Amino acid sequence: MALLLIRHGETPLNVARVLQPPDTPLSAHGRAQARALAQRLASDARDGVPPVGAIVSSDLARALETAQAIAQACGLAVATSALLQERNFGDLRGRAYDSLGHDPIASDEAPPGGESGAVFAARCDAAWAWLLTQRPAQGALVVVTHGLVLRQWLAHPRVQRPDGLALPEHLANTALSLVQGTPPHRVQRLACTAHLHGLGDDAAALVGG
Repeated sequence: MALLLIRHGETPLNVARVLQPPDTPLSAHGRAQARALAQRLASDARDGVPPVGAIVSSDLARALETAQAIAQACGLAVATSALLQERNFGDLRGRAYDSLGHDPIASDEAPPGGESGAVFAARCDAAWAWLLTQRPAQGALVVVTHGLVLRQWLAHPRVQRPDGLALPEHLANTALSLVQGTPPHRVQRLACTAHLHGLGDDAAALVGG
């Protein structure tokens, strides 16, 4: 089984660098990114990316809307799981990241009403274990989730990146990573955005939260 690990499309609050409430939708640009990704995955010319066999997604609006674009293009349903949600920043959601005076994304402490780094990491581990049970009858498993979840998975020692292949500082919206679904979980493609063509990605947008 292959895993196609995907970050959701752009939202207005990504660009505004705001920690996002759960119901944040995609922007018009984010919907265009999602459609471009969906067309890539539904095409016969996928540039080495395997065909889609099943789709799972975070149940947060921005991820689910991205997954639904893929589902429509590929003629498949979407299964959702709260395990795939972004780290919960509690009472900080809706606030501008650059106004906080500290970095809650890098902090292990739990913000009021939110998750600590340790609790979030444990949830990401549980999400990974769940993914490995979601084997499609054929094709790859598309996983639509969030920037910090993807960083947690792709930086984990159980996932092997080729020598010299580092995680990018900025993980683009709709970036796609191809990872083997069986140990040693080798990364075959990392944060690919070939489908965006002229759409581009805002490198200053907030990743996470």
